[in-house]
Amino acid sequence: MQVYLNGTYVDESQAFVSIDDRGFLFADGVYEVVHIYSGRPFEWDRHMERLRRSLQAVGIGGVSMEELRQVRDQLIGENPAEEAALYLQITRGVQKRAHTPPAPGVLAPTVLMWVRAVDPIPRDVVEKGVSLITVADDRWAKVWVKTIGLLPNVLAKGKAAEAGVYDALFVRDGMVMEATSANVFRVADGIIQTAPVTNYILPGITRIAVIELARKKGYQVVEEPFTLDDLYQSQEVFLSGTLTEVLPVAAVDGRTISSGAGPVALDLLRLLHEHAHKR
Repeated sequence: MQVYLNGTYVDESQAFVSIDDRGFLFADGVYEVVHIYSGRPFEWDRHMERLRRSLQAVGIGGVSMEELRQVRDQLIGENPAEEAALYLQITRGVQKRAHTPPAPGVLAPTVLMWVRAVDPIPRDVVEKGVSLITVADDRWAKVWVKTIGLLPNVLAKGKAAEAGVYDALFVRDGMVMEATSANVFRVADGIIQTAPVTNYILPGITRIAVIELARKKGYQVVEEPFTLDDLYQSQEVFLSGTLTEVLPVAAVDGRTISSGAGPVALDLLRLLHEHAHKR
């Protein structure tokens, strides 16, 4: 498989990054993942706008958005698949190990991009719904920056795996934030609720698409904080994410939410697929 690395297309077996790359040494970089449906990137412009915000937040410059678009098109063309994931990572660049980052413009950023086929979540998993656990949210206070520094997320996902469940939800001061790589919604009294975007919640691209599709369909959607107790008492719970799409949740912390996928989640998944294949 060909990947793009710093201006060159190379086989993945020959794609090497320096041991002095600041992404390797300090997790000094950001990333994006884009779902490709039948060769079409889903919500590319929104992903790139979020990437710009992340780059600006950490002070990485020298990235051409037009070049990224051209690379995207070539990689998609070379990797035809019904469904695929595009991964894009940008680090500050290569510098002998020093905590202090150099002044803007001193380093050339390291830019990596690949496209790989992915399998959709099996329909029986969707219809059954997944189980989650909750963990204390001990992440840093700039979760809205899509940084490659994901160790707290990795450890939480590991706890979920040890518990034999699909994922973990972060809870801060009794309030539900999000999952390790997805946003979370609840349905109660016919109202769809998700926590508002704050510094502790990543502004998910699929999240905003789901909100727009739901409102267009006539659902009432509120972006308001909710507690873990609220979550336990929901009629439906579901996740949203780039590769997660809309995924129903059957249980949280061993407490049953529903016996299977709820009608709202299934309807929103259908609407998301329709929307993705129109673009």
